[in-house]
Amino acid sequence: MRIAVDARELGHRPTGVGRYLAELLTEWTSLPDAQRHEWTLYAHRPPAVPPAWRSRVRLVEGAGGTAWEQRALPKALAQDAPDVLFAPGYTAPLTARVPIALTVHDVSFCAHPEWFSWREGVRRRLVTGWAARRARVVITDSAFSQAEIVTHLRLPAARVRVIPLGMRVPDVRPEPDTAGREPRVLFVGSVFERRHVDRLIACFDAVADAVPGAQLDIVGENRTSRPRTDLDALASRLRHAGAVRVRSYVDDATLRDLYAGAAVFVFLSEYEGFGLTPLEALAAGVPPIVLDTPIAREVCGPAARYVPAGAGPAELSATLVDCLTREAARQDILRHGARVIRQYEWARTAAATLAAIEEAALGR
Repeated sequence: MRIAVDARELGHRPTGVGRYLAELLTEWTSLPDAQRHEWTLYAHRPPAVPPAWRSRVRLVEGAGGTAWEQRALPKALAQDAPDVLFAPGYTAPLTARVPIALTVHDVSFCAHPEWFSWREGVRRRLVTGWAARRARVVITDSAFSQAEIVTHLRLPAARVRVIPLGMRVPDVRPEPDTAGREPRVLFVGSVFERRHVDRLIACFDAVADAVPGAQLDIVGENRTSRPRTDLDALASRLRHAGAVRVRSYVDDATLRDLYAGAAVFVFLSEYEGFGLTPLEALAAGVPPIVLDTPIAREVCGPAARYVPAGAGPAELSATLVDCLTREAARQDILRHGARVIRQYEWARTAAATLAAIEEAALGR
């Protein structure tokens, strides 16, 4: 079988969709069922792929945006005539005469249009909706997202496959010892309005007053827009401004060090398709504090501290102080970590995703 993959998200710093595809390619490298197929990765610039995949890359001229996807990519697919296209990031070429397996990680742009500019919201709703209806199989990361896709994109549930994401965990101890860590609070992820990083910054003075030496690290590209939140300006107005670091990107080694040194991880998102970074924190022995939402409950189960959606600064800061100063509070979360994390394996994700791609190609 000839499988085409839209790999443009690997042509720059990989974030959500890029990391997802990179993990799948890594697993498919050693999966016998995957190696039976002929693969071609399409990108607008040389993508960062495992060595075994470099000879399978086809560069297609363009900028890698919507115009590339809807004009340049279909022309390349018409020349190569693959049996199926795997599109890992919400959208796919609408005119390509090839079966499509499409991953839609969430439909926040439908559920909460107020979070997007009018133009961006309309583009996302139209292109993703058309692509999902055009696809033979739609893949998503959670039962929550499946229900949202069925509701907002009006697809039958039978066409939407729930395949949870995986985790890379070299060593997870059942009861990690966090008592000796510095009182460092960490957030990792792209910064959207729905993740309320501004609320985390706003409550930090109260945390630092109660916990001597407390520090806050925020890592993620600022994608806020309605209105744009100036995180640096918010941090600069704190009395403990010197204890806050805001960075849009760090390399993998630095990120590992940040997880290793954190005492608490905070992720106040009110809407996600999955939410991987709280699990990454958990794998590093860092208890996650998350907003109490259906998707957070589905993914993290008992291995998180839940903050009510309507919690104010005082309640949020009190929760952080409790987890920073009381080892029993951290262990109440971490004792569930290994069991929760074992549910998420990239090998399982990759095998199930390949089966969905094959299903799309064969039209079953």
